[in-house]
Amino acid sequence: MAVRRISANLALDHAVASRQAAGESIVHLGFGEARLPVFPGLVDRLVSGAGRNSYGPVPGSAGALRAVAGYFDRRRLPTRPEQVVLAPGSKALLVALQLAVPGDVLLPAPCWVTYAPQAVLAGKDVFTVPIPAECGGVPDPDALREAVRAARAAGANPRIVVLTAPDNPTGTTATPDLIRRICAVAEAEDLLLVSDEIYRDLVHDPDFEYLSPAEVAPDRTVVVTGLSKSLALGGWRIGVMRFPGTEDGERMRADVASVASEVWSTLAGPMQEVVEYAFDEPAELVARRDADARLHGALARAVHDIAAKAGALVRPPTGGFYVYPDFEPLRDRLAATGVVDGDSLQERLLERHGVAVLAGGHFGDDPRGLRFRAATSVLYGDRPELQQEAMEATDPTAVPHVARALDVVELAFTALGATPGGRP
Repeated sequence: MAVRRISANLALDHAVASRQAAGESIVHLGFGEARLPVFPGLVDRLVSGAGRNSYGPVPGSAGALRAVAGYFDRRRLPTRPEQVVLAPGSKALLVALQLAVPGDVLLPAPCWVTYAPQAVLAGKDVFTVPIPAECGGVPDPDALREAVRAARAAGANPRIVVLTAPDNPTGTTATPDLIRRICAVAEAEDLLLVSDEIYRDLVHDPDFEYLSPAEVAPDRTVVVTGLSKSLALGGWRIGVMRFPGTEDGERMRADVASVASEVWSTLAGPMQEVVEYAFDEPAELVARRDADARLHGALARAVHDIAAKAGALVRPPTGGFYVYPDFEPLRDRLAATGVVDGDSLQERLLERHGVAVLAGGHFGDDPRGLRFRAATSVLYGDRPELQQEAMEATDPTAVPHVARALDVVELAFTALGATPGGRP
């Protein structure tokens, strides 16, 4: 199967931007971008690195690799610079890994829209495994074991499992117990774990007990992260991958670097200057990042509460800036209005209520389900001054432009439970 269309989240973002430019009023919850102003210290380092116009080493400069290794060291993952590769975004690294490592892929359902198409582009079969009831980002451990054995019995070669914590699209974070159980399955079935930790620094509760699978199964876990989410640098395209400190890990790193040499050559020199600063985690930058995490938590909880009040089933968000409501309890009422699946629910919210979301089917969920992802970070405002106002507020939900957007969301979600005659 070939991938012949633009990624669903990017396509929706482009479509909404065009309609907004034409004068339509849309509350855009469909695109997972941390829309906040760039921290001034990052701008300073970008400018100071502008003269770095040579290619440099494929994996990254010595200073940048050292900084990234230190970042992982502080997260209980002892790391040598030789275990790291940098790239223009984590997407590039993930697809390079798919090209470099043989074996079919197991994904939690739902999961980020890009994992499956990347595996298909690499010529792999994809097997989806349901997530546990309490969270997303990881497959249910028992179901994972069954899926591996069933796939092998059918002649496939499942070898790679992708995990995300905190998760996109559900906004939840796997507990240490779940991570240990997943690692036990990986050990028993000889699986490679790819841990996407790009939202790790945006856990809402600083006391949350975060456990990386690389702490439990260090010899079979590749970790990927970046600065797009935690520091709102999506357009700067900075990604990082950490490999196991084993012979297999060295081989994987060399193979990914080989792909890099033929595709993107190396991370841009000015961005490597940014990497050195960002991954050294100076106190002023950490303070801003932690404040952003609190902001993301406040808005995600606000949208969670609106969805729950409207009658949806929805897991409480614990990290990042997503909420994943399930309007299955309202199926009969929605069917009376022509809403019978995720796509028609997405369409109704946009066309009737001016709220853009992304249907669950795009994340590998059952397309018949009445689920969608709402990205709450766009509620901060579409201009830096509005975003700054939300960042500085004691209660960001009370900031006038944020409160107005939340009112639109509440009216839209509440209307989903109304009868065709208009009564809720």
